Amino acid sequence: MTANTLRQTKTIQAGQIVSGTVITFVIIGAITLLAHLPWGWTKPVTSFIANYPLLNAFVSAFIVANVVALQCLVLIWIERKFAGWMQARVGPMHVGWKGTLQTVADAVKLLLKEDIVPADADVPMFALAPYLVFIPSLLTFMVLPFTSAWVGFDYSLGALFVLSISALSILGVFAAGWGSNNKYSLLGGMRAVAQLLSYDIPLILSVLSVVMLSGTLSLTKIVEQQSSGWNIVRHPFLMIPAFVMFIICTLAEVNRTPFDLPEAESELVSGFHTEYSGMRFAFFFLAEFANNFFSGGLAATLFFGGWLGAGLPAALWFTLKTLLVICLMMWIRWTLPRLRVDQMMSFCWKILVPAGMALICATALATVGH
Repeated sequence: MTANTLRQTKTIQAGQIVSGTVITFVIIGAITLLAHLPWGWTKPVTSFIANYPLLNAFVSAFIVANVVALQCLVLIWIERKFAGWMQARVGPMHVGWKGTLQTVADAVKLLLKEDIVPADADVPMFALAPYLVFIPSLLTFMVLPFTSAWVGFDYSLGALFVLSISALSILGVFAAGWGSNNKYSLLGGMRAVAQLLSYDIPLILSVLSVVMLSGTLSLTKIVEQQSSGWNIVRHPFLMIPAFVMFIICTLAEVNRTPFDLPEAESELVSGFHTEYSGMRFAFFFLAEFANNFFSGGLAATLFFGGWLGAGLPAALWFTLKTLLVICLMMWIRWTLPRLRVDQMMSFCWKILVPAGMALICATALATVGH
């Protein structure tokens, strides 16, 4: 590598760090300002909405859906910049300042693209699959507590609801592979079903260990019980292995490298969504990045005290913790190579599942002893 190339690489990395720092402080300032705005004027409106359950449910769902869509736009841009930083390149730069509007341009492009349906496809299943993947991702946000007040539905069985509803996306992925009437898509769908069902088991065991220590399935109460210390700090010998297992299983659940076998470009073109275009493809893409944010938020809730923190607004603490977990997931994605199918399945059934059972036994002993 020549001296000129080294200088260019250092300049690119310095520019990425500066732009990332500026945007981080802008986000912190915006959320801090929102927390101090006089929201009392909205009380008549919120009281009126609360009197009508159907209207209240619709407004809550509308807000959650828009939050999910907006955070997906931001996360896509962050991931492109993060990948650029990891690979000593600039990432998107042409649309907006430092490429900030590139994702918006891509969304407009997907809206304008032709919706193509293969001639021999199972049309009802082909059309239904993107919604079966995206809607469960959307529903999980309804119980995710951004703060004690910012939660769509404070469900007492929130952890159980999350684990149950997220498993429904398996049906959508397999429906996409089967309905496309494409061998590559079918293989991708079959891989996805095997992978998601397998990694669901250690994922459930890692979440269950937190539930056993907390004594509740409510995500809000799990956070409130960490007021004296984060779970990962109070119970390090149990929660650190649980967090590691949670991150590994999350990467597999959202089809991220090194577990992106269901959509492996090298052998399956694009896997289960090979035949999709336009907004149908966008739903798969949105679901992946929505799941990224939700997984980071769930990790912050279970292990890192959720919105709890000093000196900053609660929503800002939750956002920062979530983004740090997401950056960890991005770091893994752009560092590790893809596994083989047999390696992926062996790792789950021979290592993660026994480790999860051992974790549950150790947590039970610790709970009884306490």
